[in-house]
Amino acid sequence: MNEKIKFEKYLSERVLKLEESPTFALEKKVDALDSQLKEKGSYVVRFGIGQPDFNTPANIKDAAKQAIDENKTKYTASTGIKELKEAILDKFLRDNGLEYTTSNIVAGNGGKQVLDAIMRTFVNQGDAVLVPRPYWVSYTQQIVLSEGIPLEIDFNENLKIDMAHLRSLIKEHGRKIKLLILNSPGNPTGAVYNIEELREVAQVCLENDIFIISDEVYEKFIFGNSRHISIASLGKDIKDITLTVNAVSKTYAMTGWRIGYVAAHADIIAQMTKIQDQSMSNPCTPAQWAAVEALNGNQDSVEKMRLEYEKRRDYIYKRLNSIKGIKCSLPEGAFYVFPDVSGFYKGNVKNSFDFSSELLEKAYVAVVPGGAFGDDRFVRISYAASMDKIIEGMNRIEKFCKSLI
Repeated sequence: MNEKIKFEKYLSERVLKLEESPTFALEKKVDALDSQLKEKGSYVVRFGIGQPDFNTPANIKDAAKQAIDENKTKYTASTGIKELKEAILDKFLRDNGLEYTTSNIVAGNGGKQVLDAIMRTFVNQGDAVLVPRPYWVSYTQQIVLSEGIPLEIDFNENLKIDMAHLRSLIKEHGRKIKLLILNSPGNPTGAVYNIEELREVAQVCLENDIFIISDEVYEKFIFGNSRHISIASLGKDIKDITLTVNAVSKTYAMTGWRIGYVAAHADIIAQMTKIQDQSMSNPCTPAQWAAVEALNGNQDSVEKMRLEYEKRRDYIYKRLNSIKGIKCSLPEGAFYVFPDVSGFYKGNVKNSFDFSSELLEKAYVAVVPGGAFGDDRFVRISYAASMDKIIEGMNRIEKFCKSLI
């Protein structure tokens, strides 16, 4: 093929509209810079990607090794093995008060792949999906990939859905809206919805025939007096229109194992199964057996991580709010803070991308621009890093911010 050929004319409009993941793009840039700095005896403090700094617990790794030794390495049902589905059922009943059968469950290659399968199941060209800002970066792009339209909902002072704006969007777009995405605890904000807020969202969706994707992957990391409530637990009617998504990735420090799952009405699961059949065959077989142990086995490691994250949260929140020019809300869950750094926007720093780029290049600290999450005033800082790295990173950020005043 001619080297000068313009490949864009041959590629799909869907893929050309798609944006590169800002978190993975950042990691590539950080890797290159970090390699250079290590030769000089320094390093980048990584507050970018949301990846636990803990190792996968030994009992889970042992379960995977045993599965391999027992030759449990072949194809399985596309939606997961029976044992994993039963472990998921037990988890939903135990943790969320939700009763399902195996016909209500799909396991996939991580929460991200499960979310993409949901979009493919529901979204036709031109259909709309309600996405509360600030949002996890892949939500809008998965909608675009399914040729849908993301409708971004404004947020209130608590970094949660502005209900007046939600109702306004529904009134304006009506029957084009298929889905609403609810993420609690939230990425990037750490916001947790209380029962009154969940009931209000549920009522609006019931009144307008809008299905809910409830992304609950951070449910085990809740701090202070907050508690996690699955919106599907509020009644049968809301349960029927809710797809509850979770994964072992964050809870058990299993990001690379790629096991996520969803519980939903059996009629929805039947359609998702066809997508699984044709797109991925099945989740990694040894990883499924590891996930069985993760869900059924000893849970002490989860509480150990939660306590450590809470300690880190308290420290980083205090440090951020002590820096002149930064405003930061206290996260109730997950392992992110989302500070407002717009007070530094002047000169060469005009937006969150400039701020993040300058911080990386001059202070060697990696954060994700808030513009990637739908609001340019903020940056996202992951505290899924050791305390010594957090202390060093905050020292660098404080020094950098003082240089901008």
